[in-house]
Amino acid sequence: MPVRLEGRIALVTGAGGGIGAASARRLATDGATVVLADIDLAAAEAAADTIPGAVPMALDLTEEGAVKAVADAIVARFGRIDILHNNAAIQNDAQRQKDLDVVNLDVAAWDMAMAVNVRGAMLMSKHTIPHMIAAGGGSIIHSASGFGVQGESTLTAYGSSKAALIHLNRMIATQYGKQNVRSNCMVIGFVLTPLAVESTPDVIKDILLTHHLTPRLGRPEDIADLVAFLASEESSFITGAAIPIDGGVTAHQPSYADFQKLFAQIGSTKL
Repeated sequence: MPVRLEGRIALVTGAGGGIGAASARRLATDGATVVLADIDLAAAEAAADTIPGAVPMALDLTEEGAVKAVADAIVARFGRIDILHNNAAIQNDAQRQKDLDVVNLDVAAWDMAMAVNVRGAMLMSKHTIPHMIAAGGGSIIHSASGFGVQGESTLTAYGSSKAALIHLNRMIATQYGKQNVRSNCMVIGFVLTPLAVESTPDVIKDILLTHHLTPRLGRPEDIADLVAFLASEESSFITGAAIPIDGGVTAHQPSYADFQKLFAQIGSTKL
């Protein structure tokens, strides 16, 4: 049985850990040669060490020259770029402490979120798409978030940047589809990345789980499965989509969890 991504060259941003590393690992398992790009080169190198044939590269998405240099270097080395996973985002603790409600939002946090999460994905696409077209086409996969489709009491900049990314995805799909470049977006829910496991209290995980329609929370490998599908020819008729991958969190009414508690108390779903 042929490996479905054999011969493909894939670039994953934010690949030093979490979803990025899991996606890079899955793409490689499916036969792709994977470049792991991250602002933290040491993290990219450590992740690449676990993936046969993987190449780590340092990348600062806020610098257009650096973005172009990475794309050009990949093409110079491998001759093409077939898959781009725009996964990188800024959401470290320092950023989160400044990314609050609108009145209390630090404008610098807003600017950083837009610079990395939207502008960075735009720049990466801008400098990758011409190479994809020259090679006959390609697949771009963006990591968006449920924060981009639902309001929240905090993380204003992060959520707004992910909403913009969802629409950037549609623009790319519309503009380059006839040249065989597909663009799709994953609307990702809470995922148990190593950072989330370490930093999220169990009580918060329990609250989040009550709003899932699945019996468990998400794992990086769940997202990686969708990345591999969207990178492959199996999804060749899908483009411009914003695909929820969140355990059903965005599929139900906001009152779902409260009604589940009520039904459990009265022993019936009849009101």
